[in-house]
Amino acid sequence: MEKSVVSLQEQALKRKERLKALRDKQLHGREQSDGEPENKRAAVEEATEQKHRELKLRNYTPEDEELKERQVPKAKPASVEDKVKDQLEAANPEPIIEEVDLANLAPRKPDWDLKRDVAKKLEKLERRTQRAIAELIRQYLPLFFFFFFFFFFGL
Repeated sequence: MEKSVVSLQEQALKRKERLKALRDKQLHGREQSDGEPENKRAAVEEATEQKHRELKLRNYTPEDEELKERQVPKAKPASVEDKVKDQLEAANPEPIIEEVDLANLAPRKPDWDLKRDVAKKLEKLERRTQRAIAELIRQYLPLFFFFFFFFFFGL
């Protein structure tokens, strides 16, 4: 048990060291102990310094003459009217149906959803009703024949 706890602690320490090295790398742009020769590091530092010295002034209007030379000319937006027209023409499909049938466009009756929901229950009730009518006919059929014969034949 103690071995597993110790190994977990060791793994946690190693993880912390890796995270700290990664954080330092992100903050400083490179690792301090990456094994590069000193002359190569110096060349990289000089190149980064050259990059930082070149200013491109896009939104700032300097007052100094030396800085005015570094000002980037204002960019003109590209005309998108032609592209928009082409997209609008492509988006408008040709009409498929030239004549509109007004019967198909008529709105549904307001109770169409109620009828749809009740239709299943009505079918069940209709079957029960038919069974009840059939049972009543079977029940009163002998009485009907009795009265029919009695009335016509006068028994």
